[in-house]
Amino acid sequence: MARNQVWLVRHGETAWSRTGQHTGRTDVPLTELGRRQARSLRARLGGHRFALALTSPLSRAAETARLAGFAAAEPTDDLREWDYGAYEGRTSDDIRREAPGWNLWADGVPDGETVAEVAARVDRVIARCRAVDGDALLFAHGHVLRVLAARWLGLPPADGRLFALSTATVGVLGYEHDWPVVVTWNEGGAVR
Repeated sequence: MARNQVWLVRHGETAWSRTGQHTGRTDVPLTELGRRQARSLRARLGGHRFALALTSPLSRAAETARLAGFAAAEPTDDLREWDYGAYEGRTSDDIRREAPGWNLWADGVPDGETVAEVAARVDRVIARCRAVDGDALLFAHGHVLRVLAARWLGLPPADGRLFALSTATVGVLGYEHDWPVVVTWNEGGAVR
């Protein structure tokens, strides 16, 4: 088994990420700050060689990939953000006014994906990354990348709640000896 790394990049800021709205399938574009954040990723990613580069097909991730210097990243639906169903576009505080104590990771969303369905998608991505001879680079979204990190470590998908991830940040997953580990997490994102 190759001991490659998987580099995770959350897209730059959008109007909805700034306000804390759940942004799953709605194709919200990057803000001007989000575009600056994406361009700033070139310095962090540019000197590294990747055998595989994938992106969510949603514009906020694909544009982040392009502005970071990876326009050839292959789109895959498996990296789309969690489908929030009836909670799309709403903040957690707004949802909790209707459903006190609601927690995405424990309670899920009506008319959307379950955490197990998100995990099935990221498990396919992990298998692709582990099959290449070299490091992989993934451009995607906050919650799907958090589930991916949990699954990389062999944790239940709901343990993605333990991995906060800001916009335009980089995380690196790898190995220590034979154990999957988090090498770095939530790096960057300081561009304003």
